[in-house]
Amino acid sequence: MNFKTILVHLDHSQRSAVRAAMAARWSRAHESHLVGLLPTGLYDGVIPADAIPTGMTDFIAESADYLRQRAEAVGRAFRQGIAGAGPLSYEVRLVDGVTADAVVRFGRASDLLVLGQSYADEGLDTTVRGLPEQVLMEVGRPVLVVPSAGAFDAMPENIVVAWDGSREAAVALQAALPALRRAAGVTLVSLRRPRDEDEAQQRLMPEVIQYLLRHGVQARTEAQVTEIDIADALLSRISDLGADLLVIGGYGHSRLRERVLGGVTRQILAQMTVPVLIAH
Repeated sequence: MNFKTILVHLDHSQRSAVRAAMAARWSRAHESHLVGLLPTGLYDGVIPADAIPTGMTDFIAESADYLRQRAEAVGRAFRQGIAGAGPLSYEVRLVDGVTADAVVRFGRASDLLVLGQSYADEGLDTTVRGLPEQVLMEVGRPVLVVPSAGAFDAMPENIVVAWDGSREAAVALQAALPALRRAAGVTLVSLRRPRDEDEAQQRLMPEVIQYLLRHGVQARTEAQVTEIDIADALLSRISDLGADLLVIGGYGHSRLRERVLGGVTRQILAQMTVPVLIAH
């Protein structure tokens, strides 16, 4: 497996350029085709209050024109950024559909999606808040979530994999193999609370290490008992190890049409300080 097609969600937020640069960097490193997906917002139902001058007789047409012009400006900036950094196979797709639906639809024709962390940014359409959580549960592809703060100007060299032997952790590990093969250091971190049973046999750490070796990945393992919250302990280890990427499984369950992320996943996505590659 490799990341032959990478999709990045573009919008008019300040962090869009950071996402685009990271997606382009990963695309060059993995010799991928990059798709810049640019929803106009037409069907998201959010128009800035001061975007359309008062007195316009056809508000819908003027709104559509405004949104398309704004999207085209984002697309031009994306192309300029690509051109300034060297050759790359890429395209820009402007779509009028609902943002989450469009990202899921086009994301299913990709190997990796690059999205931004959810955060309350003035001027950012409310419909794209929570986008990683929405997309993750539906797209069937790994998602690389870029934090809402910080600069990430290099490919990850020191990767932490959150490992508990679960289905979701196994899916994320397999999805991250192209990134793991390029890393200088990979650490599988297994955490449990004191009251939890020791499930060492179920976690199969030695077997996973051998599995990774057969894929050209040398990794080390850590198994710890922690008194603090699992997500807090994981974030602390990421900092202690100087990691620049976290790989984690996305936990969820379905109740009718509702999707609910597990507590650890939700907390990581809320407090992340490094990019997170997550799969469900």
